[in-house]
Amino acid sequence: MTELLSIHVVAGVLRDRLGRVLVAQRPDGKHLAGYWEFPGGKSEPNEAPIDALRRELHEEIGITIESARPLIAVPYDYPDKRIVLDVWIVDAYSGTPHCRENQALRWVAPDELVDMQMPPADIPVLKALRLPDRYLITPEFAVTETPALLAGIERACIKRIRLIQLRQPSWPREAVAHAALAARDICHRYGTELLVNSDWPGATEWGLDGVHLSTRIAFELKTRPVPEHLWLGISCHNAEDLAHAQRIGADFVTLSPVAPTPSHPDKQPLGWPDFARLVRESAIPAYALGGLDALDVSMAQGYGGQGIAAIRGLWA
Repeated sequence: MTELLSIHVVAGVLRDRLGRVLVAQRPDGKHLAGYWEFPGGKSEPNEAPIDALRRELHEEIGITIESARPLIAVPYDYPDKRIVLDVWIVDAYSGTPHCRENQALRWVAPDELVDMQMPPADIPVLKALRLPDRYLITPEFAVTETPALLAGIERACIKRIRLIQLRQPSWPREAVAHAALAARDICHRYGTELLVNSDWPGATEWGLDGVHLSTRIAFELKTRPVPEHLWLGISCHNAEDLAHAQRIGADFVTLSPVAPTPSHPDKQPLGWPDFARLVRESAIPAYALGGLDALDVSMAQGYGGQGIAAIRGLWA
């Protein structure tokens, strides 16, 4: 079998004051001409990704990067080549983006991106852009403590947590349903999305925003169990878990434990270097989980993660 040509591509996500992102249209004569993509280009041999990004964005749209951080690296095989799409969030730059290489530019709302014709390697990037940097997993309560659970969920929403997993594994399904309906209404008032643990039929039945599966349940499935418009999160711990999550169409994963945690004292923590390696070898947004809190968000993002997921570390 002939080995595919491997190409490393860097791209930058720029936002304006309205929260719109900048996309560029591939010109005639190029592969996937007419498709929209995030501005960037190929790295030079032995060129560091951030240096390649600075060079490409200056050459292509005339800006100078002042601050940037990794978002996601997506390996993708085309019939004739393999690319690694290395996408960065550009937090600060000088200059006004303008066309310098005969490509059309547009500022678009993140929600509009899903309806645009974009290369397939960009699909995980669109999901990463829609996901927040903090993912709260609810601590366990007794059924009789449902009001306290709901009050805590509302406090988290007020603190701008925008993704919450309702996880009460010891509760009967009827009690979970009751809490899920009430929590959904609270979350949606604040623009927060609510996932339920494990019960994917319930996610649809109760009008929630998605489901989060344990590793064990995920390995019992061969296909995606929920529609594309719902979030599918999966708990992962190693490369095998990540590969299966990708096979069944997960939108994001939690990767744990990154640091020592009292709830799993017997688990050997990954540490940040292994977390970064696993994230970089997969093509799916990943939250760092285990022994972390909101102060670790920047650290997780610096190692290529989406942000952090936590129970105690994010529960108000």
